[in-house]
Amino acid sequence: MLTFWILFNLFVAAMLVLDLGVFHRGSNVIGFKKAALGSLFWISLAIAFGVLIYFWQGQQKALEFGTGYLIEESLSVDNLFVFLVLFNFFKVPPQHQYKVLFWGIIGALVMRFIFIFAGVSLINRFHWIIYIFGAILIYSGIKLAFGEDSEVDPEKNPVLKLFRRFMPITNEYVGGKFVVKKDGRSFATPLLAVLIVVETTDLLFAVDSIPAVLAISRDPFIVYTSNVFAILGLRAMYFALSGMFDLFHYLHYGLSAILVFVGTKMLLSNEGLSVFGIPLHYEIPTVAALTLVASLLGLSIIASLVFPDKKKRAETA
Repeated sequence: MLTFWILFNLFVAAMLVLDLGVFHRGSNVIGFKKAALGSLFWISLAIAFGVLIYFWQGQQKALEFGTGYLIEESLSVDNLFVFLVLFNFFKVPPQHQYKVLFWGIIGALVMRFIFIFAGVSLINRFHWIIYIFGAILIYSGIKLAFGEDSEVDPEKNPVLKLFRRFMPITNEYVGGKFVVKKDGRSFATPLLAVLIVVETTDLLFAVDSIPAVLAISRDPFIVYTSNVFAILGLRAMYFALSGMFDLFHYLHYGLSAILVFVGTKMLLSNEGLSVFGIPLHYEIPTVAALTLVASLLGLSIIASLVFPDKKKRAETA
């Protein structure tokens, strides 16, 4: 199994080098057509990997990968809204946004790797922690339904505040540089400040997304690979959807329902769960979970398109 871990990570590294070093070399604005093709490329890779899992480890593991990937991909849409807010807040030039997302995703991959192994290890050693993970997901889903996570204020980010104490930040962007030298001193540029906020924001999102996939599978390889494929497609998806976020005004309800569902699934999967001595253990089949997640996501998107936001439409009229 170690060989597959090494080969998979070498594949990911090669794709990242090819992506930034060949396909997106230099600072350029990513157009819709190029972003859409990029999204299709990453989705196709994920599907191909799912087929490989099917022939390698069987139908159950392939279903777990597909469900985990779909959950991660749908929850990642929330990240995209945050990226839009951050880029607008910091007034990041369009030609530098891809670079920030690229390095942000490198950091996200490292953090997810650590989180996944920590989560699996905790569940295996302390089975009761399933209750905590399940409760986090249900609580996050309820918060999302009431829009409590919709406001993002980068100036309140504690990591950015701490960083500013130790390193001065230039007032203007300096090309695509993160750090510059002035009069013998090192200065961070606003681009590095954006990257720091992106990384710390993703850390918060991981608290929801990792337990969500752990509710589907406890196999670290399945959880990790489904996360990686979802994260790798984030940049292309952002540029493909950046002008259409306002269309999906019901999407957060679908994401909310998905979080509540996977949290409930995680709680019910615990054999020790009971109320007044009545056992509540029930293992929801992965096929049913995949179908429900896809249905919730699809319905929220269709509802957004069929019933457009009148308020937003009036503002743009």
